Amino acid sequence: MPSATGARTIRWIGIACLAAGLLGHVLAAQAIGGTFIAYRDHLLGFVLLTAVFGGLTAMIGRRFWRPHPEWTVLAVGVVQALFGVYVYIERFSVHG
Repeated sequence: MPSATGARTIRWIGIACLAAGLLGHVLAAQAIGGTFIAYRDHLLGFVLLTAVFGGLTAMIGRRFWRPHPEWTVLAVGVVQALFGVYVYIERFSVHG
């Protein structure tokens, strides 16, 4: 059971992972041309993935770790960071 400082740290790590995932999407959009459509599609994908996976994780979190919402933030952040890295790496296969 993490302390208040530990919970805050876990939450900030989750938020940093969310930012890393967003950065992966933005860099991939920039790398494939940087057009309005590229940014729109990548940012929409980021938002939709966050909403869908965040909702599923929140439902699971209510069942298993209700008093610790920071674990939900961390789980969503880690998944977004992994998808951001994946999207950025996959952009190499788009136009070439």
